[in-house]
Amino acid sequence: MAETIFTKIIRREIPARIEHEDELCLAFHDVSPQAPTHILVIPKKPLPSLAEVTDADTPLLGHLMRVATDIATKLNLINGYRLVVNCGTDGGQSVNHLHIHLLGGRSLGWPPG
Repeated sequence: MAETIFTKIIRREIPARIEHEDELCLAFHDVSPQAPTHILVIPKKPLPSLAEVTDADTPLLGHLMRVATDIATKLNLINGYRLVVNCGTDGGQSVNHLHIHLLGGRSLGWPPG
């Protein structure tokens, strides 16, 4: 996998407002938020996109989802929130490192695109 801005954030070469970190992932505030709460949850394992995960990554994917929901609870997003995973160029993925967007703090419209 090519180096991305997210790998530099994981190595602390680029500063970020970190919300959560453990041995498997890092969660930080998006620098260009699309909602009052906009957190990115990323695996520390270099995975370019959801399209490239394998069966071996299933526990990691579950962990990322669990971390995202725990953060939503911690940030008191009691009226709801949205989790988004963009995949590939047509899916809106702009950084080739798997990441989950946690969006909340306002009513989110549908359809999203």
